[in-house]
Amino acid sequence: MSEGAAVRAGVVLLAVLSAPHAMAESTEALFFDPMPVVLSVSRLPQPLPEVPGAATMIDRSFIEATGYRDLARVLRLVPGMMIGQERGHYQWVTYHGLGNDFPTEMQVMIDGRSVYSPSSFGGVDWYALPLAMDEIDRIEVVRGTNTNAYGANAFLGAINILTRHASELPERRVHVRMGGDGIRDLSASVSNAANGAAFRLSAVSRRDGGFEELEDNSQLDVLTLRGDVQIDTDNALVLRVGISSALRGEGYAASSLNNNGLRNSRSFADTLHLQWRRTTGADEEWMLNLYRNHERIRDRWAASTAAESPPLPYYDGVPLDRDRDSVRHGVELQRRQLLAPGIKAVWGLEWRRDEVDAPFLFSQGRPDHLDLQRLFANLEWRLREDLNLNAGVLHEKYQGEAAHFTPRAFLNWQATANDTLRAGYARAYKQLTLFEKYGDIRAVDPVSGDVLVRPYLPNPGLRQSRVDSVEVGYFGRLPQWRASLDVRVFNERIRDFILRVPQPDPFPAPVLSPVLGSARYENYGHAFDLRGLEYQLEAEPQVGSRFRLTHTLVDPRAGDPDVDRRVSPYAASMSWLQDWRGGWHSMVSMLRMGALAGGDGFVPRFRYSAEPYTSWDLNLWRTVRVRDTAVRYSLSAINVGARHQEIADRSMQFLNPGRPINPVSAMVWLGLALSF
Repeated sequence: MSEGAAVRAGVVLLAVLSAPHAMAESTEALFFDPMPVVLSVSRLPQPLPEVPGAATMIDRSFIEATGYRDLARVLRLVPGMMIGQERGHYQWVTYHGLGNDFPTEMQVMIDGRSVYSPSSFGGVDWYALPLAMDEIDRIEVVRGTNTNAYGANAFLGAINILTRHASELPERRVHVRMGGDGIRDLSASVSNAANGAAFRLSAVSRRDGGFEELEDNSQLDVLTLRGDVQIDTDNALVLRVGISSALRGEGYAASSLNNNGLRNSRSFADTLHLQWRRTTGADEEWMLNLYRNHERIRDRWAASTAAESPPLPYYDGVPLDRDRDSVRHGVELQRRQLLAPGIKAVWGLEWRRDEVDAPFLFSQGRPDHLDLQRLFANLEWRLREDLNLNAGVLHEKYQGEAAHFTPRAFLNWQATANDTLRAGYARAYKQLTLFEKYGDIRAVDPVSGDVLVRPYLPNPGLRQSRVDSVEVGYFGRLPQWRASLDVRVFNERIRDFILRVPQPDPFPAPVLSPVLGSARYENYGHAFDLRGLEYQLEAEPQVGSRFRLTHTLVDPRAGDPDVDRRVSPYAASMSWLQDWRGGWHSMVSMLRMGALAGGDGFVPRFRYSAEPYTSWDLNLWRTVRVRDTAVRYSLSAINVGARHQEIADRSMQFLNPGRPINPVSAMVWLGLALSF
């Protein structure tokens, strides 16, 4: 049985086990907590007014209210996030833009385990994460530099996706979605608990046709298992296993020389994560994380000159591929303790190894494994009842790179019972991917052995980017409106930013250098600033009506318009959640994004910025009880409104300047969920 078939069998089995009984928890709970405790900013549990920096928490009820089918869409409702889709199954996810084609400026974790892929390009495969949406408890987003807590990938921020304890109800759940453009989704979960142990098995099968004007079909199957064991009053174990299998339509029918030709790619990912906690008091804990991530991608096609004039027969049939395999092993030990009255600390160490095998992408040979050693410490010191100091430091050493110390210091002043001011400074370095340093792609004529094109050249001397971030902020509660307001004013100075730069032809020059030149990753020669303001307002002005508004303004000052265009000057979202009584609810979200050029593009000299756009997402649902079963039926839609383009394939856009080459499509579906 194939990997995908095995996962699909798991989905069907769970659907049978779960079948007819009730739906998720009541949506009567608030979709935001005005004073939530977050874990991910300093690794210490802290209420929002006391955290060192700006943070957004999205809980399970809010995620359910959106009706979204994928995680990246939820993140569009976080201030500062700049996200676009190049096709239905590929989302470009950044905080404050800037990222290359596979952004790596934010650390992304599931239960504290990094999910960045070391596989060639780096970045996060948001579509095929081995994760079921229904098992998410909450998402914590650190909006700002957080390297001293989570290392170099937290260059501009961090996202920690926390899953639910296995014993949480409902014990069985089935969720079906069907709609236009071939949407056929089925998810199911089964959980059980007895004698201090609990498990939850979740499965997802997703199908759709993607954007209307593209060969963009996608099929995703996910199977996850979480087990929680309470060994005794102090010790607990968590085991999480996840696998995903995806088939995706890729490419364009008329790409130049078929450099991005039509094809189907396949990916398979699996993860194993074991966590041990020993908790002897509210502020006394040891935690050990052991994990292994594995990713395998098969993405092959052949060059063609059939559409060229005149055709180039020696280029026909040249094999092209982006096949890659990667493995990441990680070990992390963390200690949280109370040092003295009013002084809490967390410290720890981490070791990690990345291995990549991608012969076509590394023509000079498989790169050595990449090891990481990291020591971190964070301190919370209550200087006075109304004054809190957070300080942290990280020592980090990547193989082949100089060791770095990165500090962070924040002061939080609670001016009144409802108003807190904060100010702080942090430094961070960005991790280099193996592909950025050693990537070397060569298309070779299988008959003559001639190098025809060499679009990517290595740069072993590439330096890690550095950011120095200064911010002031405000967190306030507005009791008269049952509201909270979080404001961040920031200046992020970036040095040695990495971007792809066209290069002179290497010697000997590839045959097709005049058609497709070479480029490599280089450090931008000047420091530049990102200055701006962002805020998040959440309010319940009357019972049953809840609003959430986010707004970001950024002024990039790179001195180069091509770099500035990587940052949208503004982004905004507004969500209205309404309880209409009788079990009826609705949520409407407006998304607004300014002009944005996402990444470098395969040919970096082709420039393109997507125009500003406004889009609407809708979700209408009703929850009823049928005996012991909660039944929820819904109608959902995304990308409602004028068609727009978010991230363009620049090569194709250059060949078709008169029209958007890959505009997004509206998608509408019906849903039925049973929980019991």
